[in-house]
Amino acid sequence: MFLNELHQQRFNQLIRRDQTYTGDTERKALFFIISGNDDLFIKSYFIYDFEERVILPENLTNGKVDFCSSSETLILLGFNLYNSHEGLSVIDTFSGLDETNFRLAINAIKTRFFQYQ
Repeated sequence: MFLNELHQQRFNQLIRRDQTYTGDTERKALFFIISGNDDLFIKSYFIYDFEERVILPENLTNGKVDFCSSSETLILLGFNLYNSHEGLSVIDTFSGLDETNFRLAINAIKTRFFQYQ
């Protein structure tokens, strides 16, 4: 399910940092996406507030951080899986992703709706 060993290590690091409980598939899906993409992992503090335990959707539009289009698409998917945050259509979500990010997105959806981890 993970893209590679580094993806799994980063995922576990985010889960520990957040103290996510086992059944919290919403956060797991978001962290699955963040940990599987180098750009998103580096910018994770602009995506999620680990102290308040909330997403930071305002950082997609406020100009504080620059996200490339595929990173922004993955974040919107993660936010949508987290709490049904308004995002892109299915076609818009998947049409701009390369093969690796496509797999990341599909597996995040599986993480959200099925207990894989």
